[in-house]
Amino acid sequence: MDGADSLDSEKPHLIGSLINKVALITGASSGIGACTAELMAQLGAKLALTGRNTTALANVARRCQQVGDKKPLVVAANLCQENELEKLLEQVLEHYGKLDVLVNNAGILEVGSILETSLEQLDRVMNINVRSAYQLTHLAVPHLIATQGCIVNVSSVNGQRSFPGVLAYCMSKAAIDQFTRCTALELASKNVRVNAVCPGVIVTDIHKRAGMDEQAYSQFLEHCCSTHALGRPGEVQEVAQAIAFLASNSASFITGATLPVDGGRHAMCPR
Repeated sequence: MDGADSLDSEKPHLIGSLINKVALITGASSGIGACTAELMAQLGAKLALTGRNTTALANVARRCQQVGDKKPLVVAANLCQENELEKLLEQVLEHYGKLDVLVNNAGILEVGSILETSLEQLDRVMNINVRSAYQLTHLAVPHLIATQGCIVNVSSVNGQRSFPGVLAYCMSKAAIDQFTRCTALELASKNVRVNAVCPGVIVTDIHKRAGMDEQAYSQFLEHCCSTHALGRPGEVQEVAQAIAFLASNSASFITGATLPVDGGRHAMCPR
């Protein structure tokens, strides 16, 4: 039996494992963050999970322990509070003694054009989607340099393409893309890699939280069959696989990349 045949058929067949890598994942209570946590647990990572929904975080942590045999550190935190971010990183370092992987996943979506989007909405989106990622990265970088670790930011096709009606969100994701490229260049000499995944429409609760009811969301997903080249919206595990790859040694020569995980949407043009 060769090496490929001997792999556990129930485990993801990624080339690079994350065995004993300490990974901090923000927005880990649901959606892409929760799925990434479970996958990284399967791949051997030691996890620190943060979010605001303590019940949901506990459920994710329990599933991670079931598939990975390691109990994650769970830290409830409001990422818009500077002191809570500082305490979050302190707890991770106190618990594990190091940090190898930072996944900046936390984010919100708010709808509105330039006519409707208030400064309050803009500040809320930019604070959660950009400012918190900036601060946590700033705090984490010295520790990532020590481990020659890596950062994976969760951006969006909205950062690469323009869509009306979600102005603040598009602005925030364009900022994350540039943040990814700039920090990748700044940290390359330190052997710290920085990349981002840019999902298209993924089946999560983010659109419902932004105000879509069930009927509107169902119609929206149906519309995705024509707006994504592969003819469907994506699933959280498809984004999680890309995040885990970029966090692993399999991506050792990749930095500054903004990887589309969008069923080809970034390549499409109206005709």
